[in-house]
Amino acid sequence: MSLGIREAREALKLYFGYEQFRPMQEHIITNILQQKDVVVLMPTGGGKSVCYQVPAVVMPGLCVVVSPLIALMKDQVEALLANGIPAAYLNSSQTADEQYQIEEKSLAGQIKLLYVSPEKLLSAGFFSFLKRLQVSLFAVDEAHCISAWGHDFRPEYTQLRALKQQFPAVPVVALTATADKLTQKDIQEQLQLRQPEVFVASFDRPNINLMVLPGQNRFNKITDFLSRRHGQPGIIYCLSRKATESLAGKLRENGYNATFYHAGMSAQQRSKAQESFLRDDVLIVCATIAFGMGIDKSNVRWVIHYNLPKNVEGYYQEIGRAGRDGAKSDALLFYSFADVMNLRTMLSDNDKSQNELQLVKLERMQQFAEATFCRRRILLQYFGEQMSRDCGNCDICRNPPSRFDGTLIAQKALSAIARSQERLNMSLLVDVLRGSRNSQVMAGGYDRIKTYGAGRDIGTLDWNRYLHQMLNAGLVELAYDQNYTLKLTEQSRQVLFDGRKIELVKFEDAKQQTENLQREKPKREIIKDALFERLRALRKRLADEQNVPPYVVFTDSTLQEMAAEKPANRIAMLAISGVGAQKFERYGHSFINEIIAFLTEEQAKGSAIKGATHLVTWEAYQQGLSPEEIARRRNLNPVTIYSHLATLLEQGYDVPVHDFVSKREYEAIIEAIEQLGKDAKLKDLYEHLEERYEYFKIRLSLAMHKMQYAW
Repeated sequence: MSLGIREAREALKLYFGYEQFRPMQEHIITNILQQKDVVVLMPTGGGKSVCYQVPAVVMPGLCVVVSPLIALMKDQVEALLANGIPAAYLNSSQTADEQYQIEEKSLAGQIKLLYVSPEKLLSAGFFSFLKRLQVSLFAVDEAHCISAWGHDFRPEYTQLRALKQQFPAVPVVALTATADKLTQKDIQEQLQLRQPEVFVASFDRPNINLMVLPGQNRFNKITDFLSRRHGQPGIIYCLSRKATESLAGKLRENGYNATFYHAGMSAQQRSKAQESFLRDDVLIVCATIAFGMGIDKSNVRWVIHYNLPKNVEGYYQEIGRAGRDGAKSDALLFYSFADVMNLRTMLSDNDKSQNELQLVKLERMQQFAEATFCRRRILLQYFGEQMSRDCGNCDICRNPPSRFDGTLIAQKALSAIARSQERLNMSLLVDVLRGSRNSQVMAGGYDRIKTYGAGRDIGTLDWNRYLHQMLNAGLVELAYDQNYTLKLTEQSRQVLFDGRKIELVKFEDAKQQTENLQREKPKREIIKDALFERLRALRKRLADEQNVPPYVVFTDSTLQEMAAEKPANRIAMLAISGVGAQKFERYGHSFINEIIAFLTEEQAKGSAIKGATHLVTWEAYQQGLSPEEIARRRNLNPVTIYSHLATLLEQGYDVPVHDFVSKREYEAIIEAIEQLGKDAKLKDLYEHLEERYEYFKIRLSLAMHKMQYAW
């Protein structure tokens, strides 16, 4: 086993509550422990933080984490402290005295991870301060910000090459969720990394359900979506600041707890909106893309894109803010061609040197939105990853479109384009085909062409879908410099004049294709969901008392596992993923008590919950009732209650056997067990002891002997 990896595994369980590393994490950590530079490309929620936090705990000295956003530092430090790991941050939000105290703690060796902004790192005298410390590792988070080729370039990041210049022997790990090959290469060069090991994790986030819906009637579709996700936090990304405010206002008018966030707000307003969302005081944030990079909130259950994103990298990073804990989550994208035109206009006004690249990226985003086969395969292919089969967790997989001979439909559209002298944009073409008499159609005289009204039998939405497919198939081209008018191609002439056949895809109308909600849940699922809600409410109360975000207490996936497994003692609770020793000491008993109280209430209602009946007995016993009194109240045989106590004893509960079995009786029963063997049946022991001892005394003695408890 590699040097330090055993300690790393122990730290993972002790501080983070996980039994084993996720794929690739152990290899990354091994390289860091061997003092190698590393580049980590891992999707949001894939476990990047663990890749440097675990080595930081294991290695002597202090790890310096360079992070671009103050809120992100705050989140991660709070989470580390909750796990029992000494961490702190230094940035402009603190007073000089607060910063001085943290520097003193760092010098005293009381801090294992120190988060700093790039501005703080590069400020006068800070490198001199770091040289007084034993720096074990530099971690550069959101490393794509260092590259002009990345989608979120930060000029101050380019000065981070000073790390290797000032500390040539200290390993550097650069981490990002989204970087193409050009950006990856630039990261290595900018940071002057020395023969770094590059780890590219799978981009697949199978827990995220991918959906795309037409952009028409978006608000009603959003409220329908939200009505099925009561109490679940989520983000709605909008293209403009005005849209975030307007949408949040409409949601509030409809009874939803929503706020907005954009760069035009004051720092105090943005901070208040973000803090409310982090703490689940507000469940919905309508935001521009300025929001989200700086949060580490693991219980975001859904992300909606109100408008088409500019590129796949941005889209992927933004949907990755849902389901960071690995639990089921949703990503819904609204798509309209108007969004494409707006984005092209915006990009055309940007830096000309980057313009062509950005327009190509937009086209790839458009192709994803217009896909007619598995969306996840398209997404993974964009990042150079092949998927051999369809995912089964996107709208296309769940609602596969049917293909049909669309030659006549294509000919109608192409004929209208030709007869209008190629002066129609997509919207106007649909109006002409459907026989609209609006001002544009009449002013252009398009009501007099032969194909006017030839497509009345096809709805506007379907016409748009067919035209997008024709565009993707190369049957028409868009003249971006001529108000997005449609032009014929050589292929379109083949369809019009040479008998070429065309297949089109027909989508079923959205019969709630976003989810299958008609199925009634079985009773155990309803109980599990109810317990999850109880645990979530408890988490919120505890988080508010300690002034931390709820997900810092436990993630949704940890609560879901608790709701499924119903751990009711220390051993069972520590077996839940995400429950480490520190968190158990702080929160474990509260959650155990809540689970037992819930099960007791359900039993009282007559619900049969497998494996829970002995916990109800324990709850009653804790209230001071005798086994006989419990038996009467629960209408059970007292022998059954004693059997429950024996099971509880075997599960680690502190059952006072001495109250029911004397030392003399216990010794006699143990002697019989040793003579007949530990696997002897109760009946055999009872008869061997000449029926002098009741069954329950033998059962309790067996449990005590099995657990090797001393009298």
